[in-house]
Amino acid sequence: MKLSSHLYQRLLHLPPPATRDLTIERDLRVPLRDGTVLLADRWRPTSNRDDLPTLLMRSPYGRSNMLMDKMIRPLAERGYQVVVQSTRGTFGSGGAFDHLRCEREDGIDTLEWLVKQSWCGDAVVLYGSSYLGYAQWVVGDVLPPQVKAMIPGISESAFTLEFLRKESFSLETTLGWGVLVAEQERSFPLLRAALRTRKERRAGLTLPLNQADTAAIGRPAPYFQNVLAHDAASEFWQVLDRSTGVADITVPVSTVGGWHDVFLPGQLRDYRTLQDAGRTARLTVGPWAHTSQGVERATVAEALDFGLAHARGEEPSDRAPVRLYVMGEEKWREFPSWPPPGYQPQRFHLHPAGTLATDPPPESAPDVYRYDPTDPTPAVGGVRLALGVKAGSVDNTALEARPDVLTYTTPVLDEDVEVIGEVSAEVFFRSSLPYADVFVRLCDVDEQGRSTNVCDGLISLTDADTSSCAMVTLWPTAHRFRAGHRIRVQVSSGAFPRYNRNPGTGEPRATAATLRTADQQVLHDPEHPSAVILPTRQAY
Repeated sequence: MKLSSHLYQRLLHLPPPATRDLTIERDLRVPLRDGTVLLADRWRPTSNRDDLPTLLMRSPYGRSNMLMDKMIRPLAERGYQVVVQSTRGTFGSGGAFDHLRCEREDGIDTLEWLVKQSWCGDAVVLYGSSYLGYAQWVVGDVLPPQVKAMIPGISESAFTLEFLRKESFSLETTLGWGVLVAEQERSFPLLRAALRTRKERRAGLTLPLNQADTAAIGRPAPYFQNVLAHDAASEFWQVLDRSTGVADITVPVSTVGGWHDVFLPGQLRDYRTLQDAGRTARLTVGPWAHTSQGVERATVAEALDFGLAHARGEEPSDRAPVRLYVMGEEKWREFPSWPPPGYQPQRFHLHPAGTLATDPPPESAPDVYRYDPTDPTPAVGGVRLALGVKAGSVDNTALEARPDVLTYTTPVLDEDVEVIGEVSAEVFFRSSLPYADVFVRLCDVDEQGRSTNVCDGLISLTDADTSSCAMVTLWPTAHRFRAGHRIRVQVSSGAFPRYNRNPGTGEPRATAATLRTADQQVLHDPEHPSAVILPTRQAY
């Protein structure tokens, strides 16, 4: 254990701990209002101090594995006693695991139990990322007075709903997480997941799609079946949407995100809600994807600075409320708010001959390409949540060489162009089929011609055989396009398997069994001024 302590210190860039000697109390029984009993472990320094604040994590991923050990031990060695609980129906806890749907009631009951324990003291901090972050958001508006801070990483208060939109179904995330949690209590779960990666990718091509989980693991995965049966607007999922309660969270909140994380749009919405309500909150966003090591480093750092300070009735380190890593500049910057002030929307129009310019487009014929769902345009880097897949900023050269990807590029920039905030696109589009997708990606092209993705987004159209304006919301970003570089926009009709391929038939996604090739047109003329809209200001 001492060896792992030194390893975590190095991996997480931490100072030496106050102690490396910890005691673990296993299988504490936490009774819930309906008679269910959940299990929890308590980690504390062996010195047995009773005045340490309690850090609570509620997790569906187990309590005794290397990943949880790396989350718990550094904090228990540096000022906290840590309680980690297995959520309902997971790793010995009673009841059935009903993915995400019981966390509010169970979280409220757990906190009621926790603050009554003689060893708990009068300061509790809620902590954890992803699902563990959602478990905080859902109880944030009903916290007991002993809770002094929340630190939710790479998460949001309407967890999972972003993936289920009718206009942009996130296949890779829902299938991958669905089979992960379905298999996680079998022996050697990480090894199994690694071995399953290639099979899982092939499974995404399964028709009908409601058989994809069976193709991956030999049986249905309940979460995946649920997301196929109920889209984001369904009453089934409304219990997951706690966004209306965010403004009522009164404890200080520090939230950590990544520019290439699946939850970023909702996370920024939650931060802005806290900001607009005048709450004590701060935001850190780095150049990370969901599983990046940098996320864990930043979240642990916030627990040891922001969390401990508030637990002790002190002030955390002095910094601006918003701290962003500006890609391209490769530098951390601080701002007073999200979105930062001073950035104005600027339209970069698609022009003929693959040009991108701030001037309106001239009269010109549409650009055309063919989308074949049997050979779908692949997802390359970007916002990905899958083992063994390269996420984040990558070389797009091979992708842009495909005939089903259009590109529009500015001349070489004379000066830096800084883009920070919400990014969108308006693409006038027509298809030979009524059902089609429009995928838009913003890229940075360097002096050598290497195109690197910055952010992107997709929308599905249901009247695509008539000329219409596809309103595409891209991921928010912070990026500086350097002088000597060029700004590029890609337009295509998919990013598989991040998004499900559009079969072109209008059949329900769960049962669609026919694939149709579509001929697509992107219009750019005075009557159809296709553009990407970037929040820009003159860089300095």
